[in-house]
Amino acid sequence: MGKRKSSAPPPKKVAPKVDTQFTCPFCNHDKSVVARLDKTSEKGMVECVVCGQRYTCNITHLSEPIDVYSDWIDACERVNAREGEEEEE
Repeated sequence: MGKRKSSAPPPKKVAPKVDTQFTCPFCNHDKSVVARLDKTSEKGMVECVVCGQRYTCNITHLSEPIDVYSDWIDACERVNAREGEEEEE
C-alpha cells in the first residue's frame, strides 16, 4: 500500500506595493511628489519636483511614504481652514 499524496499549501497572496510618488496639491501634477524617509534621523520629506514645494515631518519605524504625504495634505487643509476662518471675520 502506498501513502496518501499530500496536497501543496495554497500560494501566498502578494501584498500590493504602496506608491512613493503622488500628486502635488499645489501644482496638481501627477506623480511629481517624491517621498523620502530617513529612518536614522526619523525625518520624512516629500518634495514636488515641478514646483519645488517641500514638507518635512517626524516619522516612526512604522511610517511609510503615504503617511508623510497624508500628513502634508492634512497640514495644507489645516492652513486653508484657518485662512477661511480669518476671511469670515
